[in-house]
Amino acid sequence: MSKKASLDQKQLRAIGHKLKPVVTVAGNGLSDNVLQEVQRALDDHELIKVKIAVGDREARSAAAAALCAETGATLVQSVGNIVLLLKRAKKPDPRLSNLIRVL
Repeated sequence: MSKKASLDQKQLRAIGHKLKPVVTVAGNGLSDNVLQEVQRALDDHELIKVKIAVGDREARSAAAAALCAETGATLVQSVGNIVLLLKRAKKPDPRLSNLIRVL
């Protein structure tokens, strides 16, 4: 089993702790451009942080769930208005992948 395949939730959160949000979901919500940018970031980096600056806790939860459903990503962690998303790439780029670069 490779190191990449054996990462658990705790290790993913530890890797994500050092990351900065790469996309911000704000007043316009989940527009097509935001979804495309999140998808591109997931394809490149596999593990990303997204800042969701919309409404209250329920609105942020709904936006995070919709984001996961639209992109096929998995929610690793949600703290305040920051969510950590994971979507494994079929052929990750070792220069860009947050999972490979830290191992």
